[in-house]
Amino acid sequence: MYNQPEIDPDAPVEPPKAHVTIVYLGAVAPHWDIRSDSGDQQLVSGFRTRVNARLMLLPPHDPQFRRNKERVNRDAERELIALEWDLGDDEYANR
Repeated sequence: MYNQPEIDPDAPVEPPKAHVTIVYLGAVAPHWDIRSDSGDQQLVSGFRTRVNARLMLLPPHDPQFRRNKERVNRDAERELIALEWDLGDDEYANR
């Protein structure tokens, strides 16, 4: 079983290094557009590559989407990337 690292509540909170929005484009592939409006573009480029590898042909109604979305969220958290999802539909937004 995976052990969660302990979080030090007194540790300084670092500001995000970049901001990324992942937008669902619809049923026709590619399904996703990864947009960045600020931050280190080299960091964003590497993140975009990993996101595309996880989501490229995966629409939000696919059961694998929920697992991969959580992986993308954790990746963004590790890299200090502020992440937003624009799924374009309330049905998918709560997944």
